[in-house]
Amino acid sequence: MAETTQQEAGRGLWYGLAAYGMWGLFPLFWPLLEPGAADDILANRMVWSLVAVVLLLLAQRHWSWIRPLLRQPRRLAMLGGAAAVISVNWGVYIWAVNAGHVVETSLGYFINPLVTIAFGVLVLKERLRVAQWAAVGIGALAVAVLTVGYGRLPWIALTLALSFATYGLLKKKVGLSGLESLAAESAFMFPFALGYLVYLEVSGRGTFGHTVAGSYGWGHSGLLMLSGVITAIPLLCFGAAAVRVPLTVLGLLQYLAPVFQFLIGVAVFHESMPPARWAGFSLVWAALAVLTWDALRRVRADRVERAAALARRIADAPVVEPAPAPATTR
Repeated sequence: MAETTQQEAGRGLWYGLAAYGMWGLFPLFWPLLEPGAADDILANRMVWSLVAVVLLLLAQRHWSWIRPLLRQPRRLAMLGGAAAVISVNWGVYIWAVNAGHVVETSLGYFINPLVTIAFGVLVLKERLRVAQWAAVGIGALAVAVLTVGYGRLPWIALTLALSFATYGLLKKKVGLSGLESLAAESAFMFPFALGYLVYLEVSGRGTFGHTVAGSYGWGHSGLLMLSGVITAIPLLCFGAAAVRVPLTVLGLLQYLAPVFQFLIGVAVFHESMPPARWAGFSLVWAALAVLTWDALRRVRADRVERAAALARRIADAPVVEPAPAPATTR
């Protein structure tokens, strides 16, 4: 049994690495969809995401969750909000990557845990530990330093972090799995995305189903269709990891995606990193180091407390005397 559990945990770790690794490599994919504009790519991603997720649900015969959801208007409203917020996140991300701001997109996902903590205080009225307050303070200082370094507020990073933190908050309240949530959100976005694709087609700005000599061919349309699969597969891997590894492991793995994005921005796209930006990123990394240290310390403390509580229960349990053996007769 222990060996099986260990194997499952190992498999879950690989699923988690695959999910966050694919998310981290996304900046290499979106430029392949040019000369499609960001709005064209986003609308196609929404449409083909629904197609991909419906095919996955058909393969799994997983439909039982839909009918109960349709009877809960509050959850449906929150899913609609989540769909709107993630649309903003996707749109800004695609535009930023194709406009040469990959490093700043990585910053958004580096500071996302800090924004999530701030939401916990402001929205859920959670109480922070000293280390968490310190991490948030260092993160705020980092944003100030980066504002000076960029010569402007790092709005791309802040938009990505705020939208994704809001999305996470709404998903937490809705309580659907990754695949189910993507299906519902894609269903909300589908009519708007399809209508927008029709508008792009009528106005002559759409690229799906077209070929332009010397610019793009049918492979471009294939890549636009592939964007739906590219969206769904990491979510499936993440869902498989979430049920096999502890949340602390997932919390550490989440930094893999922005690390990959940062490295791609610097090493592949050769984006500029003047000293002020290095200073700001260093502060962000310091804040995340404090946050990670505090989380691991809390996990160890909780483990010790649970072990102590179990020992107390065993010590306080009444001792049951064995019943006397029944007399025998000859």
